[in-house]
Amino acid sequence: MVTNGFQDIEQFEADLWAAADNLRANSKLTSSDYFMPVLGIIFLRHAANRFAAATRQIEEDQASGKMPPRRVQPADYVRRRALWLPEAARYDTIMEKASLPESSLPTLVNEAMTAIEADFEPLQGVLPKEYGIFEPKVLEELMRLFNSEQIKQATGDVFGRIYEYFLAKFSIQKAHDNGEFFTPSSIVQTIVNVIEPDHGIVFDPACGSGGMFVQSSHFIEHAGGDTAHRVVFYGQEKNPDTIRIAQMNLAVHGLEGKIAEAISYYQDEHNLAGGCDFVMANPPFNVDRIQRNFQGLGI
Repeated sequence: MVTNGFQDIEQFEADLWAAADNLRANSKLTSSDYFMPVLGIIFLRHAANRFAAATRQIEEDQASGKMPPRRVQPADYVRRRALWLPEAARYDTIMEKASLPESSLPTLVNEAMTAIEADFEPLQGVLPKEYGIFEPKVLEELMRLFNSEQIKQATGDVFGRIYEYFLAKFSIQKAHDNGEFFTPSSIVQTIVNVIEPDHGIVFDPACGSGGMFVQSSHFIEHAGGDTAHRVVFYGQEKNPDTIRIAQMNLAVHGLEGKIAEAISYYQDEHNLAGGCDFVMANPPFNVDRIQRNFQGLGI
């Protein structure tokens, strides 16, 4: 299989996972300790790739006259579905600084996450900053894993797949701990293809890691549409950490959505009852002991 120039993407995903999961064997960490930081590194690498691609596009647009030769603004990157990255948050800068004497790689990565949040409001308080839990050498191995020349050339489609693959693998590891945050992409794609959410307000009242939104975007763009101009995503999720995963997942795919912490059996935090164009979800259908006298969304 070829995805944006990647031969055998399935094997590439498996190799990345095996290397990242090896952290568990070479540290005192459990998967619950390191899965958010690992997802954060994938996010950081993808943000760097998307930033570099947007920079090249801006330079080409200015050279061709499609864009005036003015000072580039963060909004120019957002329009190209990329995050403006301050210098401290760029992957190459982090790796260069990490090679200096007395530098602290965990501190550098934490500072990079903080810098991104400061410049992009939807991610404020979302990105992981627990990199002090890693031994510096273990973290360096993880950072180098996602700094190969092959992965530096990876595009959004590839990173979306890698992120989703890691979500699936982590969800299996966390299943014994009620880690309900991931619906297999085949099920999500089936729901999207049946409902065809191609305009207006799209709501997932049990959004988990945001897979419904990502697949909706793929559906819209496959038909030649622009997600940002066609739909607005809203979600609710009961678990704060899962909300962070979803917001990172959206950002990895160059998307935005408004996700509230709530239990949709009882709460409508967005006041969307009767006002959605599409509602799609894979709720915890096997949960019992639900109060039946609620005034929620009628789901």
